[in-house]
Amino acid sequence: MSLSAIAKPRTISKLFLAIEQSEGVGARVRRSVGTAKLRNFSPFLLLDHFFVSGNAGFPDHGHRGQETITYLLHGQVDHEDFTGSAGTIDEGDLQFMTAGRGIMHAEMPRPQKDGSPVTGLQLWVDLPEKLKSCEPRYRDLRKEEIPIVKPSDKVEIKVISGESYGVKSVQDLAYTPVWMIDATIKPGGFISQPLPEGWNAFAYVLDGDLLYGTTVAKQYNNIVFDRDGDGVEMSVPDNYEKNAHVVIVAGQVLDQEVVQYGPFVAVSKEKIYEAVMDFQNAANGFERARNWESKIAKTIR
Repeated sequence: MSLSAIAKPRTISKLFLAIEQSEGVGARVRRSVGTAKLRNFSPFLLLDHFFVSGNAGFPDHGHRGQETITYLLHGQVDHEDFTGSAGTIDEGDLQFMTAGRGIMHAEMPRPQKDGSPVTGLQLWVDLPEKLKSCEPRYRDLRKEEIPIVKPSDKVEIKVISGESYGVKSVQDLAYTPVWMIDATIKPGGFISQPLPEGWNAFAYVLDGDLLYGTTVAKQYNNIVFDRDGDGVEMSVPDNYEKNAHVVIVAGQVLDQEVVQYGPFVAVSKEKIYEAVMDFQNAANGFERARNWESKIAKTIR
């Protein structure tokens, strides 16, 4: 298969290390989007690389005005919400959740028998203003549904959302258009990934080191790109000792204000005040939150 054609690779806007911090109850995350170094990078609000061991997780909490994409890299995560919906995503699966006008849920990683941490990525994506009052919805994407393309014997790409080397993903996963490409590159490997014009994009390095032009990106680095150029190109030199694992993410820029208070996202301070009051009063989308408690989070309450 021939390489995808890129006339001009995008330039790097910034590159930085995602610093580890605590989150939820007993969980650790490396947060890159949603920090002082990269805040409200439309449509992206937050990116957490999470590590959860033992009896820990993300107990009952609310959301409004955004979508979340959870990509599980190792282990299992149980999910439950106030609509009665419950389920489990396994290693390699994703869950696309649209919070819309309001949802209250819990996300609890299952302790692993070998003691290893449950790991994954969670990306928060802003919703267009006209969709912020939509009804909540879910879409689980199982690993068997994700197409895989191998442009060479040194590269394997999972096309989670979008298109790579002529292979298209499952469609209509989220309201806000987002591409997510998972690439494993062996030493001597190279990828050329076109991206939609004008979209914001970044690449998060899960493991190993790689080269972007002459710039070295290491594990837990987030590479943020300018909107110039028509794609990105990455390689792992022959003399590197291990594979690189990177997730490339791009999203359509939303022409709207972003006002965020924790898991509530709106276009004005007034709308944030409304969200907080609605959550506290179990109103306007949060009616079912009154006295609701998940079963899966009882062990850490």
